[in-house]
Amino acid sequence: MPKVFTSEKQKIGELGENIAAKFLVKHGFLILDRNYTKKWGEIDIVAEKEGKLYFIEVKSVSRETLDTFTPKSYSSSDDRYEPRPEDNMHPWKLKRLSRTIQTYLLSHRNLEEKEWQVDLLVIYLCQKERKARVKVVSDIIL
Repeated sequence: MPKVFTSEKQKIGELGENIAAKFLVKHGFLILDRNYTKKWGEIDIVAEKEGKLYFIEVKSVSRETLDTFTPKSYSSSDDRYEPRPEDNMHPWKLKRLSRTIQTYLLSHRNLEEKEWQVDLLVIYLCQKERKARVKVVSDIIL
């Protein structure tokens, strides 16, 4: 049964995941799984490219316009500090993701010998302009 997204935040997340999946396919990835969920965690996208597995975490944010959004660093003295979506990859999130990846590999024995990595795709959305920008953070260490 497909996931049902009801809140505005969930709808933005679903839109971001759809854009991420299209981005990956456009760049030569084969999507193997989406929203692999266990009670201890979820993998947004499992993909494969050139014999390597990619476990993709997707973070999506919506803004009025893509041109005016410039993430500020935490140390910035600017009062308009906005956290970057990738800042939400907390140690506990990485631990849950690691456990879910191990479960995925154990339940897909044909994949467990493959090389793999974890990537983060940050999707910046401007629904008014119907535009998106994708930022890739490759090979996250768990």
